[in-house]
Amino acid sequence: MDPKSQRVKLNDGHFIPALGFGTGAPPEVPKSEAVEVTKFAIEVGFRHIDSAHLYQNEEQVGQAIRSKIADGTVKREDIFYTSKVWSTFLRPELVRPALEKSLKDLQLDYVDLYIIHYPVPLVPGETLLPTDENGKPIFDSVDLCLTWEALEKCKDAGLTKSIGVSNFNHKQLEKILNKPGLKYKPVCNQVECHPYLNQSKLLEFCKSHDIVLVAYGALGAQRTLQWMNPNFPFLLEDPVLSAIAKKHKQTPALVALRYQIQRGVVVLAKSYNKKRIKENIQVFDFELTLEDMKAIDGLNSNIRYYDFQHVVDHPEYPYSEEY
Repeated sequence: MDPKSQRVKLNDGHFIPALGFGTGAPPEVPKSEAVEVTKFAIEVGFRHIDSAHLYQNEEQVGQAIRSKIADGTVKREDIFYTSKVWSTFLRPELVRPALEKSLKDLQLDYVDLYIIHYPVPLVPGETLLPTDENGKPIFDSVDLCLTWEALEKCKDAGLTKSIGVSNFNHKQLEKILNKPGLKYKPVCNQVECHPYLNQSKLLEFCKSHDIVLVAYGALGAQRTLQWMNPNFPFLLEDPVLSAIAKKHKQTPALVALRYQIQRGVVVLAKSYNKKRIKENIQVFDFELTLEDMKAIDGLNSNIRYYDFQHVVDHPEYPYSEEY
């Protein structure tokens, strides 16, 4: 099936491609590689590109997108591009300048989706992770409802087509949904989601409010990540996933991606390996059975690879809630 035609309707009427290309890379990957792999992803059929100011690669990703527009592979409107406002820019007066900086780096006129990257505000400044002399993060105190109003203004100004959130729990979402004078609902909540952390309660909550769940970390986490708990199981070696993959003559990674698509979750596939980028687009070429889906549901064990432990003391830390 043509990946470009698999789209999910957002609550503001725009459409988001069901499969996205995640551009965040570990620090050891040179920034220049982002140009090459993003161009390649577009060439093999990805139309949804996910980045963020935090990833420090928007110049490269923008360059890749513009070069694929220039050579006639795609038009701007074929590409769905997501950026995110980082924790040091959550004060309402800093939101629009942050988006304008991203647009300047990208050299694009608008983004398709602009989301709050993380609900924990950090003190504004040049540093992305401001810390005190003891290495503790320096928190800020911001009412996220005011941040949201600033995002609404960015949408009204045409700088972004849609607005959403990321890493929010259901109570944080509720706060925005119940805000007096809410103009636009978040279109999405982008969260870590994979068979070991399937987010079924949060997914149900989001669906009931017409909010799309977007999955990051959908393939688990790479073992190379220095902060990852080494005792955590490696998702792609899971025997259940492997057996289902074998049955369908697919890879465990494709099964993990397909699982999300069939639950109505928009899924990001992050890879800097061309062979795997090309492979990931094949998620539309097969279907899992109801039994497969149930078996994968059974793997849920609330393993969170990305738990942002360093900000656990902030009142807005999202993972103290069950969902």
